[in-house]
Amino acid sequence: MTGTGEVGVRKARAAETEVALKEAAKRVFARTGYLKAKITDITTEAGRAAGSFYSHFSSKEDLLEALLADMLAESDQRVEEPGHSPDFSDPAAVRWHVAVYVRFVRRNRAVVTALHQAGMVDERFAERLRRMLEPNVRDIADHLRHVREAGGRLPGDPLVVASAMIAMMSEFARTWLLGDAGERLLGRTLDDEEVVDTLTDLVVHGIGGRPAV
Repeated sequence: MTGTGEVGVRKARAAETEVALKEAAKRVFARTGYLKAKITDITTEAGRAAGSFYSHFSSKEDLLEALLADMLAESDQRVEEPGHSPDFSDPAAVRWHVAVYVRFVRRNRAVVTALHQAGMVDERFAERLRRMLEPNVRDIADHLRHVREAGGRLPGDPLVVASAMIAMMSEFARTWLLGDAGERLLGRTLDDEEVVDTLTDLVVHGIGGRPAV
């Protein structure tokens, strides 16, 4: 009979291997890109046997989903940080969320890029990705409802506006934070302060400005 101590050791080792595979995947994705990365590249990087991968993940896509789930869980914890407010009628609340998003993208650059690459070539993965991110869209929509409650004007349904905001910020991130647009177009990189100021002003004026027609 296997003792509880032995079971605990096995679980701990399995958990260590899972973490090692995830961290290795981030490094491999950063180095070679998601599409070129092989499972054997990840296991070699992690210093684990090739077969160990399938004890934790069914595929490279499954591993990427697990990395996204970890990132979303970490993001959910941010609401406990000082300065958080769900009231988007307050520009300071908008700026806090923008700043958190920018740090999130910078910190998870390899995975964010990998998610985009995977979604471009696999529609089923793209659909799973949309479903995993849908709660975030609804959360931002709830934040936007404060604008109407405060007597402000939104340019459309909160859910639609939230989706448009997230799409805009995601494309901004791919172009300016993950890409080389700064060097190509401006001859310099954008620091986080300029990024946060630009996006905050754009969002605040977009959700509270006068109608175009």
